[in-house]
Amino acid sequence: MAGGSDSEYLAYVNGRVTALRRTAYLLCGDAHEADDIVQETLTKLYVRWPRRHSVDNLDAYVNTMLVRNFVDGRRRGWWKVALTSHVPDRAGAAEQPMEERSVVRAALAELPPRQQAVLVLRFLCDQPVREVAELLNCSEGTVKSQTSVGLTHLRKLLGADAAGLIATRPAMRGAR
Repeated sequence: MAGGSDSEYLAYVNGRVTALRRTAYLLCGDAHEADDIVQETLTKLYVRWPRRHSVDNLDAYVNTMLVRNFVDGRRRGWWKVALTSHVPDRAGAAEQPMEERSVVRAALAELPPRQQAVLVLRFLCDQPVREVAELLNCSEGTVKSQTSVGLTHLRKLLGADAAGLIATRPAMRGAR
C-alpha cells in the first residue's frame, strides 16, 4: 500500500486484534479456530483497506466480516475435523467453571451457525439487538426470533441445568 497506509492498517489491527480474537473465540469455542477466523478477517481487511474511508463505522464493518467468516466456515464444515484430544490451556478464562463452560460450549455447537452467532453476540459479547442485526445483515425481528429459538433449543439440550448455567451470565438474565 502506498502513502503510509500499511502503518495505519497495522495501528488499527494492533488496537483491535484482542477484541477480535475474544469475539471469534466466543463464537467458535476453539482458540486455534478463532485465530484462523481473525486471520482470514484481517487478510480480507488488508485487501479492502484502501477503501476504508467509504465505511461509516470501521469497527462494525470488521465485526461483520468476522461473523460472516465464522458462519461461512461453519457452512464449509472443516470444523468437524478433530486434530487434538484435549482442550489446550487458555489464558484469561471466563468466570464459569471449566465444566460449565464445556457444557455450554457443547450445547452452543449443536445450534445452527446463525443462531449460535446471535446468542454469542447478544449474551457473551453483550451487544444489543440492533447491532447484532446490523452485523448479521438481518432484521431486528430475525435476531429476536433466532434468540428465542436458540435459547429454547439450549434449554432442551441442557435439561434441568439450563436455568442455572444460563443465569450465570448477567446479560442472559434480561434481554435488551
